[in-house]
Amino acid sequence: MRNSDLEAVLPLVQKPARYTGGETNVVYKESGDAAFSFALAFPDVYEVGMSHTGLQILYGILNRLPNWRAERVYAPWPDMEGLLRERNIPLSSLESGIPLNRFDVVGFSLQYELSTTNVLCMLELGRIPLRGSDRRQEHPVVIVGGPCTFNPEPTVPFFDAFVIGEGEEVIVEIAVAVAEAKRSGKTRSAILERLAELDGLYVPSVHGMNHPVKKRTVADIDNAFFPETPVVPLIRTIHDRIILEIARGCTRGCRFCQAGMVWRPYRERDPGQIVEKADRILEATGYDEISLLALSAGDYSCIGPLMTELMNRNAEHHVALALPSLRTETLTSPIIEQIKRVRKTSFTLAPEAGTQRLRDAINKGNREEDLLDTARIVFEAGWKSIKLYFMIGLPGERREDLEGITDLVYKVLRTGGNRHQVTASLSTFIPKPHTPFQWERQISPDETEERQRYFKDTLRHRNLKVKWHDRHMSFLEGVIARGDRRVADVIERVYRLGARFDGWSDLFHFELWEQAFRETGFNPYPYLENRAVEADLPWSYVDAGVDKNFLLRERDKAATSMTTEDCRTAGCYGCGACRDGLELRSAQTATIAGNSVAEAEKPPRKEPWTPLRLRLHYRKAGKARFLSHLDTASALIRAIARSGLRFDYSRGFHPNPKISFPCATPLGIESESEFADIWIRPPGKECVRRLVDVVNRHLPAGLEIISMNDTQAEYRALSKQIIGFVYEMQLDRRDSNERKAGYERRVKSFLNAESFIIERARRGTTQTRDLRPLVESLVYDDERCILRGVFLFTAQGGVKPQEILTEVMGMQDEEARTVRVVKKQTLMTGG
Repeated sequence: MRNSDLEAVLPLVQKPARYTGGETNVVYKESGDAAFSFALAFPDVYEVGMSHTGLQILYGILNRLPNWRAERVYAPWPDMEGLLRERNIPLSSLESGIPLNRFDVVGFSLQYELSTTNVLCMLELGRIPLRGSDRRQEHPVVIVGGPCTFNPEPTVPFFDAFVIGEGEEVIVEIAVAVAEAKRSGKTRSAILERLAELDGLYVPSVHGMNHPVKKRTVADIDNAFFPETPVVPLIRTIHDRIILEIARGCTRGCRFCQAGMVWRPYRERDPGQIVEKADRILEATGYDEISLLALSAGDYSCIGPLMTELMNRNAEHHVALALPSLRTETLTSPIIEQIKRVRKTSFTLAPEAGTQRLRDAINKGNREEDLLDTARIVFEAGWKSIKLYFMIGLPGERREDLEGITDLVYKVLRTGGNRHQVTASLSTFIPKPHTPFQWERQISPDETEERQRYFKDTLRHRNLKVKWHDRHMSFLEGVIARGDRRVADVIERVYRLGARFDGWSDLFHFELWEQAFRETGFNPYPYLENRAVEADLPWSYVDAGVDKNFLLRERDKAATSMTTEDCRTAGCYGCGACRDGLELRSAQTATIAGNSVAEAEKPPRKEPWTPLRLRLHYRKAGKARFLSHLDTASALIRAIARSGLRFDYSRGFHPNPKISFPCATPLGIESESEFADIWIRPPGKECVRRLVDVVNRHLPAGLEIISMNDTQAEYRALSKQIIGFVYEMQLDRRDSNERKAGYERRVKSFLNAESFIIERARRGTTQTRDLRPLVESLVYDDERCILRGVFLFTAQGGVKPQEILTEVMGMQDEEARTVRVVKKQTLMTGG
């Protein structure tokens, strides 16, 4: 996408910063410096894709080598998709604006079955044929990885190659193979034949159907790459924090859990390495929260000492700690005490089932007493809310199990008392491939609805919230997860009918899928039924590292509610994961900074200090004008933290950096005159003015601090000093003389009017406002085609440039949004 094309459409979309690039730590390489290019494609919106750790890992691996270039591309939101199609603009990468079809390899990360229509959308917008059979020599090799590839069949026609398993090592092998083939001028078919030789890759055009393929596994994650300078997103993402992987795999053996099966064996990262990486990533990003990533973080061998060390290092700087994945029996008082030292991050506990019989059948392993004890500890520690996660439709489920969920939710609610909140989240069980339940039946949408109605009737309390996953989404997820190649025709047809972002409830249209089923003659319901254990399942040729006989033994145990203990303590059960040189790896003997992690030090004593108040004068230009007010604030806070300055923080349940903005500049407007007040720890002998350069080095492109001044002596709040703004609006120089004359007449008429009433829609109501008293002056420069206005700022607000352009100058909303507007000056009193 050319810069001019991008500039033209960005003002017309909801969140333009999704598409601008220019983030902190992004890697730019000149096209002449890269002999090989790789597009890392994520089939969901920017906020979701930027939260995915795997993509950050692959981005860092590929860009470490000087002759390789990896760039990112995310699914455009429907408003952007419409503009790309309307204006014939190809989908392009964030870093360099290179169209998708000009990369050597396009690699998708497919994390969720309902993202498949987005894959097709991205391919088509990137001008790549949807089906591999239609691609020619000039097209990129299109590959895919992620958990959905453990059953490649439903998407086989769309991809040239499937990466099965973990990607850190094989991604380099793929890049080397394609780069070498490109240099030697090999044909597309020869490139695919070369990829078919790599372990862990399934290449349908070469291997045909049912060719055995074994997943790739990284034996030692301590030696695997993990980014220490990750790209910091421009806008708030789903997981807006540092994500540190502490372990991979799981040995608990929950029989419904695909991740716990396919990512075996269990491997722990050295805690000393974790602490060192946390230090470096904090320094490189300015984040204020660390999330410890594992399928069950509480099972990490050194979790207590690790958390203590991380908090001892970072609590003084108000860096919080979160463990998003915890089993009820592993959440202990010491862990909670460490988490609450800075702020109380959220807790989600997953009992999964309502009775002990069913919890044992799914091998969840926790007891009702564990949950109630944990809830009590959490509430007593000061938390006001807890989220509980359950599944409905599990194999062997009875009415008593549904009643058990209701009873358990109310018991947790009573544990908290009248001032606490409980959220119960209910999802439909989906029998995923490579699990002991892969042969089981999935309940129908009607059965799901019946259960949801039951909970709607029984879970009623002012301190209780109930959420559930859309029954039709769960239905489709099951059909695709367990599907064969016939599903691909349905996916393509529903895409043609307009399906996008099917995992988003506000964009999901099940009627399109029903139409696609009818038009392709596809009956989805048999895909939800029981499968015979001797049947050849669509995914049988994929070796996920877990032996079929082990899965069958676990299935038999489930029928009698017999549990299987954790193999780390009870010994090996012969699941098959620890083979070919792979083994379970714990981190029990590791050290942190030369000291045993078992010897946790007491928190360092805080020295008292008086905060220094500084006033920032900064500008927003170029791509930064598309940052919202909140995203601008986040970028400034992170840059200041990276510079070594330390904020003063508010007090209370959720402390925040003390920073004050007078008002929000409208999205899309450039500004040479923005202000903010910050309260920081005095920087010692460092001259305040010299800090400007330090902070600017860490700001994203387009944000720049002009000055930073001490306001301790005579401080007045910005909101009490600002009286107005000076704006310049660059109108189209190509306008006809007649239209320019019309502008002059409109300006004169407005200035001569005693009042100028407009209607403004706000929060579902229509309000009237008089713009005239809010405009001190308005001048149209015919020669430069610039409209210059002085707009007053009052306690009731002010006037927006967009309102002047539409209401006074008579522009249509879309045209007005494309006008370049610059805030030239902020007018103050006493200042």
